[in-house]
Amino acid sequence: MSTPDDRDLQIVAEQLGREPRGVLAIAYRTPDGVPAVVKTAPKLLDGTPFPTLYYLTDPRLTAEASRLESAGVMKGMTDRLGRDTELAAAYRAAHESYLAERDEIESLGTDFSGGGMPDRVKCLHVLIAHALAKGPGVNPLGDEAVALAAANGLRGNAIPADWPEYVATEEEAP
Repeated sequence: MSTPDDRDLQIVAEQLGREPRGVLAIAYRTPDGVPAVVKTAPKLLDGTPFPTLYYLTDPRLTAEASRLESAGVMKGMTDRLGRDTELAAAYRAAHESYLAERDEIESLGTDFSGGGMPDRVKCLHVLIAHALAKGPGVNPLGDEAVALAAANGLRGNAIPADWPEYVATEEEAP
């Protein structure tokens, strides 16, 4: 995490096509140092709740998250949550960690975190942002989505070269 400077905010604005709102920190930079995930305030300056603590900004990553969503990755992940109690417990722990971190900044009085956590997978953008911001081992489905994106040509440029690979097991197959 790093405090954003004017150049970082300019890059994020260019990535988003609008001025960024509520940016507290650059939570993840690509291997070449470009901001790719911002940590945002739970409420915007006008008081509007903004529960998405980690927001994906890099266009390569957002495009790949959308591609993975269109390919049906979320449904398979959600199905596995219903069958794999260890995965479900780890995903719930990621949700609780996300909430605790956001509540340390400011509580929104809700148990909504983002991405569908803790019971389903609704948005890979949020899960990828969370995984990249926190590093491997915090959000299992975010880690998996990052690994899938890495395998689709983003390893070493938008994603660290040493990000763990994802290998589906027989139990994970739909």
